[in-house]
Amino acid sequence: MNNGLKALLLCTGLAACDDANSTFPTIFQEAGANVDAHGTFGAATTNNLAIQNGSKSYTINLANRFADEVTNTVNFEFNSAQLDENSRATLRRQADWIKQFPEVRFRVFGHTDAVGSQQYNKSLGLRRARAVVAYLSSQGISRSRLEAVVSFGETQPLINTQERERKNRRTITEVSGFVDAHPNVLDGKYAQVIYREYVASAVPLPTGAVPTINSSE
Repeated sequence: MNNGLKALLLCTGLAACDDANSTFPTIFQEAGANVDAHGTFGAATTNNLAIQNGSKSYTINLANRFADEVTNTVNFEFNSAQLDENSRATLRRQADWIKQFPEVRFRVFGHTDAVGSQQYNKSLGLRRARAVVAYLSSQGISRSRLEAVVSFGETQPLINTQERERKNRRTITEVSGFVDAHPNVLDGKYAQVIYREYVASAVPLPTGAVPTINSSE
């Protein structure tokens, strides 16, 4: 008989077993108690509802499309939040893409390399994110759709090094959700956006025109 089963039988046979909940949480606690160890059950419920009504899946799909079709990252010089010409060119392409989807919100995450204190790098990363938001705004994107979030600072490097590393000095632009109460968003879904693109892809024939059928003859 293994030790776990012995302990279970011992606790079952005794009137008091103080550590039963900690030893066998799935048996002695209510269903699902161990799932919400960090008090995030409300967030999980919100996430499940978003998946069921379609808004979450559309957000994920659109985020993947954004990352596939444009470069979502710009890099910075050491200890700088200034955008160079390459960065501005990348952000102009981002802005052109973002303009196609007025219902969508975006977040910009700022990162640094590991040189310097964590507190300073967190501030520097946030300045970088704000610089990107300001430039996207200058390209005609509403500031209400853009958010420079609290920086990850040095905590999420692409290259694991304590030295200067340009690839770690970056911002990342990501789809974050939908504009609240936008007229094109129906019940949190993206149906209108899909329909708009579908209509735009169809070019109507002029009145009285006869379709031409290509022949192999």
